Amino acid sequence: MKHTLPATWCCGRFLFDFSKRQRPLVMGILNTTPDSFSDGGQFRTASDAIAQAERMIASGVDMIDIGGESTRPGAEPVSLQEELDRILPVIEVLKDCGVALSIDTYKAETMRQALKAGVDCVNDIWALRQEGALEAVLESGASNPERLCGIVLMHMQRDPQTMQFNPEYQDVIAEVKLFLQERLALLEARGIAQNRIAIDPGFGFGKSLVHNLNMLTNFDHFSQLGYPVLAGISRKSMLGKLTGRDTNERVASSIAAAILAADRGARIIRVHDVQETVDALKIWEAVQTS
Repeated sequence: MKHTLPATWCCGRFLFDFSKRQRPLVMGILNTTPDSFSDGGQFRTASDAIAQAERMIASGVDMIDIGGESTRPGAEPVSLQEELDRILPVIEVLKDCGVALSIDTYKAETMRQALKAGVDCVNDIWALRQEGALEAVLESGASNPERLCGIVLMHMQRDPQTMQFNPEYQDVIAEVKLFLQERLALLEARGIAQNRIAIDPGFGFGKSLVHNLNMLTNFDHFSQLGYPVLAGISRKSMLGKLTGRDTNERVASSIAAAILAADRGARIIRVHDVQETVDALKIWEAVQTS
């Protein structure tokens, strides 16, 4: 299935040109948290996180998404200072690693500090709806117009504490698209260029298994909005429900989901298992271009 792709995605020091590549970007997940659903506690120290980032880079990752607060269902918020203490030492070491860095946060001050420290993209599960978040991105662009950060806007129903309590939609595709359209219109009205923005329908963030499968089946509908679409399905509970596997045993199902998303127009795939995903996407790309 072929798609008309946005030409470029501007992320700080990096300009990703989709016209020159068929394969989606691979965004590697780097959680510096004790309680993330899949890898919580594995990379709590800066040295462990940096070693994991180096493995991702060696495996061909395009972007590393650094998170200091878990947003799994039921997760409790952490303080601003705790989040900064987790992420800033990692950013400091990785800022010149040769791949783009993203900060996974919804806090405005964390965005400011991370952008100042050297990250290239803000990945926000709240789609810049939290107080001061949009202003933090705008301030960054005003103070450094030569290095405009990328932005990922995600859909979430309710909040991480309550999002999986009986999520309901009349039409999940239409409702997610409408939410994203409204956020995109707001950013456009505030002067944020289209080529800085990617969108994420938010698998597992206020969606049942039926909703998630509907979104994956109809993933190409999100590309109709005219922005690069991110697929974040790696190791998520929907895969566990379908396979009966625990989180660490969901590599194969995560890769299958990544390929299905790529075939339906995903331009960014957010994953825990970088090497396996990159290898699978290389095979997919070879078939697409043969």
